Amino acid sequence: MKNLIFSLLTLHLVLLGAYQSLGSDKTGVQQTMPAGSANEQRFTVPSDSVLRQRLTALQYQITREDGTEPAYDNAYWNNYAPGIYVDVISGVPLFSSIDKYDSDTGWPSFTRPLEPDHIVLGVEQRYYFNVFREVRTKLSDAHLGHVHEDGPPPTGLRYCLNSGALRFIPLAELEKEGYEEYLGLFK
Repeated sequence: MKNLIFSLLTLHLVLLGAYQSLGSDKTGVQQTMPAGSANEQRFTVPSDSVLRQRLTALQYQITREDGTEPAYDNAYWNNYAPGIYVDVISGVPLFSSIDKYDSDTGWPSFTRPLEPDHIVLGVEQRYYFNVFREVRTKLSDAHLGHVHEDGPPPTGLRYCLNSGALRFIPLAELEKEGYEEYLGLFK
C-alpha cells in the first residue's frame, strides 16, 4: 500500500512539474513560437525583466503571479466590439468577440477559445458545486483565468478571464496588426 501511495504521489509531482513547465522558460531566455499562420507571424515571449517594464503592475500580477483583477473594474468585461483577444505577453490569438457573452460575473467570458492549441488547462478543481480549471497560454505560460462548466450552449463552458491578461484587437485593425487570417470570421 505504501508503494502505491508513493508511486501515485511521485506521478502527481512529475505531472505537476510537466504542466508548470509547459511553454515556460524561467531562465529569462526569450521563447518563440514557430510561424504557422498565413502571414508567417512569429510570436515571442520577452524576458521577465522586459515584462516587468512593459506590463502594468496589475498585468504582471495577473499573468505571472496568478492574480485576479476586480470584477466590473477591468477593460473588457463589457466590451462587445468585433475583434479578437490576444495574449498580452506574446500576442498569440486566444479568443474572439464572436464567442464572448455576458456571464454576469464582471469579467470577460467566452464559450470557447479561438485557437484551442494556444491554451493549456490545469487540473480540475471543485468549489462547492462549481467545477473549474485554470486557463494559461501555452507559449508564455500566462495565467488567463478559469474555465467553468456552467456556460451557455453550444459548449456549456464559461472561459472567465482577466482583461489584464489580454489585448483586444478591433476588427478594423486586424490586418494592420498582422491578424488578417481572422477577418473571415466576421463576414
